[in-house]
Formats: sequence, C-alpha cells, structure tokens
Amino acid sequence: MKFWRFVASGFGAGYAPKAPGTFGSLVGLALGVALLLAAGHVALLAGIVLASAAGLYATRVVGCAAEDPGWIVIDEIAGQMLAMMALSRVSVLGLVLAFGLFRLFDIWKPGPVGWADAQHDEWGLMGDDMIAGLMAAGVLLLIRVVVPL
Repeated sequence: MKFWRFVASGFGAGYAPKAPGTFGSLVGLALGVALLLAAGHVALLAGIVLASAAGLYATRVVGCAAEDPGWIVIDEIAGQMLAMMALSRVSVLGLVLAFGLFRLFDIWKPGPVGWADAQHDEWGLMGDDMIAGLMAAGVLLLIRVVVPL
C-alpha cells in the first residue's frame, strides 16, 4: 500500500505544503519533456497510458478516490503530459502554454471537466484531468495554426 500511495502522490509531489496540484503538474511537465526528448511522441503516449493506469489502480488501492484529497496528483501528471501531446517540439513557449492551459482548465473545471470531477470515483478523479489535458491540447493545436510550437 505504501508504494501505491507514493505513486498516487506523484512520487511525493502531492505532499508539497502549498499548491500540490501545481507541483504534480510540474512533475508531469518534467517527465513529458524527458520522454519527448528521449523518444518522441510515442514515448510520451506510453507515459500517459502508464500514468493513467497506475493512477486508476493506485487511487482505488489507497481508497481515497471518492474524496480526491489534494495529495493525490498522479492525475495531474497524466493530464499535463496529455496536454503536451499537441506540441510539435520541445520549446519554452510551448511548455509554458501547455502548463498554463492545463492548469487553467484543471482549476476552472469547465463543462466536461466539472462533470468528471463530480463522479467521486477513480474514473472521475483521473478523468477530470485527462479531459483538462485534452482541452489544453485542443487549444494548443489551434494556436499552432498561427505559432509554431
């Protein structure tokens, strides 16, 4: 159980005294950059799948999915990496936009993000951040029409 709690906490990032979700997103950003630079979008996609599956299992095992405590941030890691799928390359502007848009949708919880968040189970806990990541990726793809990211 301690191992899965460690995974759910984003390898400890969720225990940050303030803004644990932001710290979890920063872990996702760092992991995403490492995966993109090492092996490209296929590796990033594999990381998203792995983080999502681990998150679903870990939140069920630790038994906190219905509460969504702030220390669980594996969902932010997966959602942040999902937002990064829309980047054609690693650039400072692209990373800042991916991070900012993901955090905006994760905190604001518009439409389907709020719906998923209201589910109070491991699917909702992971789902709201995955949807926020998809929304951020969608906006990034629109921005890419004008600015190469």
